[in-house]
Amino acid sequence: MAAPAAPAWSLLPQPATLSPASSGAVDIADGAVVGVQGADHDSTQAVAQQFVQRVADTSGLHLRMATGGEPAAITFEVKQDANVADDAGYHVTVDNHGIRVTARTSRGAFYGGVTVWQLLTPPGWTRGAPVKVAHGVIADHPRFAWRALLLDSGRHYQSVADIKRLIEWMSLHKLNVLLWHVTEDQGWRLEIPKYPALTRVGACRQAVGLDSELTGGADRPYCGYYTEADVRDIVHYAAERYVDVVPEIDLPGHSQAAIAAYPWLGVTGKRPAVWTDWGVSPWLLNPNEKTLQFVDDVLDEVMRLFPSRYISIGGDEADKQQWNASPEVQAQMRKLGLANMDQLQSWFTNRVAAHLIEHGRRPVGWDDELDAGATLPTSEVVMSWHGDHDERVALAALRQGHDVVMTPQESLYFDHYQSDLPDEWAGPSPVATLREAYDTVVIPHGASAAEAQRVIGVQSGLWTEQMRTFAHDQHAVFPRLAALSELGWSPERARDWNGFAQRLPAELARYRALGIDYADSAFAPAFTITAADNGAFRVELSNQAAVGTMRYTTDGSAPTPQSSPYARPLTLPGKTALRVATFAQDGFELAAPRTQVLDETSLLGRDGSALGTCSKQPPSRLDGAKPMDAARPVYAVDIGNACWLWPQASLHGARHVAITVERLAWRFGDEARDAVVRGASNQFEIHADSCKGPLLASLPLASAVQAKGQVQLEAALAVPVGTGARNLCVFATGDPRDGQWALARIAFSK
Repeated sequence: MAAPAAPAWSLLPQPATLSPASSGAVDIADGAVVGVQGADHDSTQAVAQQFVQRVADTSGLHLRMATGGEPAAITFEVKQDANVADDAGYHVTVDNHGIRVTARTSRGAFYGGVTVWQLLTPPGWTRGAPVKVAHGVIADHPRFAWRALLLDSGRHYQSVADIKRLIEWMSLHKLNVLLWHVTEDQGWRLEIPKYPALTRVGACRQAVGLDSELTGGADRPYCGYYTEADVRDIVHYAAERYVDVVPEIDLPGHSQAAIAAYPWLGVTGKRPAVWTDWGVSPWLLNPNEKTLQFVDDVLDEVMRLFPSRYISIGGDEADKQQWNASPEVQAQMRKLGLANMDQLQSWFTNRVAAHLIEHGRRPVGWDDELDAGATLPTSEVVMSWHGDHDERVALAALRQGHDVVMTPQESLYFDHYQSDLPDEWAGPSPVATLREAYDTVVIPHGASAAEAQRVIGVQSGLWTEQMRTFAHDQHAVFPRLAALSELGWSPERARDWNGFAQRLPAELARYRALGIDYADSAFAPAFTITAADNGAFRVELSNQAAVGTMRYTTDGSAPTPQSSPYARPLTLPGKTALRVATFAQDGFELAAPRTQVLDETSLLGRDGSALGTCSKQPPSRLDGAKPMDAARPVYAVDIGNACWLWPQASLHGARHVAITVERLAWRFGDEARDAVVRGASNQFEIHADSCKGPLLASLPLASAVQAKGQVQLEAALAVPVGTGARNLCVFATGDPRDGQWALARIAFSK
């Protein structure tokens, strides 16, 4: 009998070159020996020991380090003259002698070890079982030097232990930069001994809204900062995994917490509170010599703590209304011979950048000033987040001679929610799907070959306004980080969505072994329900990525890889509990089961997340208060405009309506200027045909204003609706800035 074929390699990110042999495989089982050879022995030994521990923790195979001269099944060899394309590159050879990783540096050996770990966790691997690895050769190196995740610790604080877990997972995606955003309007998180009030005052804010759930009450402030010892611990841990921690001290905007600590840093002379809103604060640093001395002092401490060649000084979203209103700042601008406040910010940035350059560091900043038409120091690396209009700002930065990191908000801001599913987690709009992340344009359209060479990398952003927990961080980052990994590492010719989708199930299985609570949004089933004959229902199923096979049951049981596959729309009777899950070809569950109950209420009710917004803009998804005995609700809300549309609602015979609503604390900062106020009273109104059409129901909100959590309100319909379908407009009156109403569900009954 012929031996079964070895499982195919399933690697992510896809290596630069794969050369599988036509036959042959090596068996790696419990007790296999791992050896180290060549130069840089201590560092390579540490890489090999990490590899052994990782394999034990995830796959359950207990490998052991070689003692003496015994033969090894897996060998790490560092040779400075190795024929490898890059200091981060490596070769992996699998043959009858075992598995050999060859690299020029221990960094390359580390990345080769990640690849071998993936070879030992192929599709369908079983914990603790021997693994058959197919013969062949892998020659690999990164496409870009900067492969980064930005972590915002200013809005919400993460523990040192959780940051370490994130760094570990980043390194297993061959990412090499953690851009650590540690100062914000909502909190200054970095200890600076010369300015103790930065953390004594600036690291705490009032626990507004759902922050009170974290602190234990609205009277307990939300606090947190990182000591010098914490920073050294994180930086050391990251270095062992070849991740460079690049700190971001955002200047001159996003500085309200610093001004709350030291009011002389501002231009008004007043002390603001540490900000509790999200958005863009108008509190900017005063661009004078005293402030610049403060900034130099802070950066001196930052440079002592962070050995990174790069230091980010931000420069984004500087709302200059206070500068414009200040006679002192106006006089300074004229004295310097500058035409406008954008040029003044450019002057300030150049002064700060010069201090870093003088100390052998390289400044990094955002593209906002370039977008405004001002200039930045040529030596500054530009992070381009304005991805609209064919990456025009990134292209402008390249043409001014800057090195550029691409981080377009439209596809690589991982705080954005991932789907329109009812159970999707909270996040700002618009949706940023897994496929959109994978298809990110990395080289701006129109860039010349020379300009393209100055694109030094890609970066995702994890902004944490709405991300209060590490569980939410994980849901937002994974599996989109896999798409980022391939953007940053794999050559363009090796990137292919279909191939990525085929390799993803094995990666998701590794996530489970690592304990990563990833999102299955891309594969989860979505239900479209319409009426069929004789009281039955027609159900169409789809999933966002169009990947995998959706399988279903109708008896309430959980689907399995043997359940009926969905191939065409289903016609099902009422009183059916339809459950659907998505499976890969090998039976791996890509998306957990979702349930849709089909009964007489199915067409008469709709979740708020399934409604449109009256502005036609994509809604944000906002968390509600967590009930004692149920999952936390998430609402689709057009912030500042509590108005929803239900096209062609089926209202045949309806006589009553019930709505479930919750009032959310207003903390949306500069979005207040666009708030839509509808009358002075507090009630929900339901209109037919348009928002000014016939009033079907009015539901007073007086009883719900002070309630914590959801409230259900009911009313009789004021006029007979009649048969057929009607367009509905549902809105809350009053000022949303007094409390943003969210609509969980609307349901009619006969």
